[in-house]
Amino acid sequence: MEIDDIKKLMELMEEKGVIELEIKSASSEVRLVRAHHQAVAAPPPVGITVASTIPALLPPHEGNPPPQSSDPALDPALARGVAIPSPMVGTFYRTPTPDAKPYVDVGSVVEIGDVVCIVEAMKMMNEIQSEVRGRVLKIMMDNGKAVEYGQPLFLLEPLE
Repeated sequence: MEIDDIKKLMELMEEKGVIELEIKSASSEVRLVRAHHQAVAAPPPVGITVASTIPALLPPHEGNPPPQSSDPALDPALARGVAIPSPMVGTFYRTPTPDAKPYVDVGSVVEIGDVVCIVEAMKMMNEIQSEVRGRVLKIMMDNGKAVEYGQPLFLLEPLE
């Protein structure tokens, strides 16, 4: 493989959000990994556990019930919420199959390790798991929509 081919692969990885790429042939072997990204290197489905604290309120999203308070900044449950962000670029799915029930709905209680959704990336179905025990306050994405790396998918109220 020529250096120009490798450069083109690197550009394509950046453009498409690919984190890791390995190509083997009879005459060569190339493995490219983008720095500062979490790679998923297992066959589907892959369980990924992620969660991060949201310091400020997230914008409202279509399809979610309005906060109980007329001023969302005054809703203490949202202010102390924990987000489950997307660990990769891909397509967000709330269900394991098109005709199945969603993994979680607003008000559902999730335990640590529970699957909350799937993010499809490069034809791989990656199961996203909760890292915290909590009640789903908001579903931040619509089913079948594209998600970016780090984009919040759910907002949870932590439960003890």
